[in-house]
Amino acid sequence: MLRSLYGDKNYLIYLANDIKGISMDSSFNLQAPDIKTTEKNNAIPTVILATRNTGKIQELKDMLCNFKLHILCLEDFPEIPEIEETGKTFEENALIKAKVVSQYTGLIAIADDSGLEVDILNGAPGIYSSRYAEDIPNIHNLTIDQHNISKLLSILTNVPLTQRTAKLCTTIVAYNTNGKYITAKGITKGLISLTSKGNNGFGYDPIFFDTNLGKTFGELPLKEKKQYSHRTKALKKLLELWPTLYNEI
Repeated sequence: MLRSLYGDKNYLIYLANDIKGISMDSSFNLQAPDIKTTEKNNAIPTVILATRNTGKIQELKDMLCNFKLHILCLEDFPEIPEIEETGKTFEENALIKAKVVSQYTGLIAIADDSGLEVDILNGAPGIYSSRYAEDIPNIHNLTIDQHNISKLLSILTNVPLTQRTAKLCTTIVAYNTNGKYITAKGITKGLISLTSKGNNGFGYDPIFFDTNLGKTFGELPLKEKKQYSHRTKALKKLLELWPTLYNEI
């Protein structure tokens, strides 16, 4: 089943567009609801994070640590191949991943698709953030994140700091075994710094400068970063809708 889905890009997109989901973009309460209210027959809900990105897994598990959930990730299902992100938006890509993983495992799947949008570059790298520099030879054997950052800083070399406005965007999708899903979005605005600063986080964190904090996300410990993260904002919105999703199983 999974391999047939994975091997047919058009069918994946068709599946993603075929579902009648529940979308939500409104402002959220800073206090997420108690997941325990959604439990059935005192069973602890099991969810799977549809990612192998260790940075995302660490952040999501940390954000969900106060809720009564049994959390798995794709490392627990090594037979699942990489899922091609053929969507044209963050939401489409997150939905593709969540749907495939939920159908394969029979579990509620949580997937996010995130990226950096730089205003002066008309929103680039956007949905291509994780593979932004794949068109440039990596002659210095940099990590993927370092290679992407190097390309972006090179493009912005002559752009003054005041014109380096950008935002980190996340769309999270939770997809249940009945084919219902919920979505939520989170955005954090900032600037692209002139140089990389800090070794924490992942992705573009070392060059994403939060003007309110006076630091890059790479300089923040995880505990502090999650208070301002685009991913936290999206996840809190998603948790508000959790009973709607879980009660339909």
